[in-house]
Amino acid sequence: MTKLSVNLNKIALLRNSRDSDFPNLIDFANLCVDAGVHGLTIHPRPDQRHARYADVYNLAALVAEKNDIELNIEGNPTDKFLQVVLEARPTQCTLVPDDPNQLTSDHGWDINKHGERLKEIVGQLKEAGIRSSVFIDPDPEQIRLALGTDTDRIELYTESYARAFGGNNEQRIFEQFHEAAKVAQELEIGVNAGHDLNQENLAKFLTIHDILEVSIGHALTVESLLSGFEKTIKNYLTIMSPNY
Repeated sequence: MTKLSVNLNKIALLRNSRDSDFPNLIDFANLCVDAGVHGLTIHPRPDQRHARYADVYNLAALVAEKNDIELNIEGNPTDKFLQVVLEARPTQCTLVPDDPNQLTSDHGWDINKHGERLKEIVGQLKEAGIRSSVFIDPDPEQIRLALGTDTDRIELYTESYARAFGGNNEQRIFEQFHEAAKVAQELEIGVNAGHDLNQENLAKFLTIHDILEVSIGHALTVESLLSGFEKTIKNYLTIMSPNY
């Protein structure tokens, strides 16, 4: 079964819109855990406009008290980011090539260009006992190059699938992801996925075999405004169940 990791960035963004601790990120993390999720994700950026570095340590402490809950910290591997990750020791670190000025992540790594740096960082993560994942477009060439970084997993950047869903290009784009996942799995690289997945498009995406984890935050937060946080999480877990 694919694991659901809930990205809490939008909860952090709401918190940061006021000079207070409301909503409290740990309270929402506990709601996620109580609802049955498998993991928690945050993506602290250098300006800390939503998730803050302090949140990493707080979530790491929470996960240490829980059984079978993973913590995934994703972001651009700046010196500060890596310092925090290596100190907090999450279950997984997802390396994302986002520029500080980007509104959100919008592309995967060019491993031709950054492969050596990624290999060095993956080595540091492995030494610390942290599973590594590299954010990547559904490009078989890039995935084959990812093998040289020694990463444990890739995370397929799924925005193009989400945008195509329901349109004329849906099947063509879906097949790109199907092929990309197949290439990674043949290379024995684990496959995660995330970005703009939601309750409408997730089921079809998970017909791709052996997707290990999906990270969902923006859509889940918006959907919960309509249906409630716990009910929305339960809906996702139902979609991800083997018998759906």
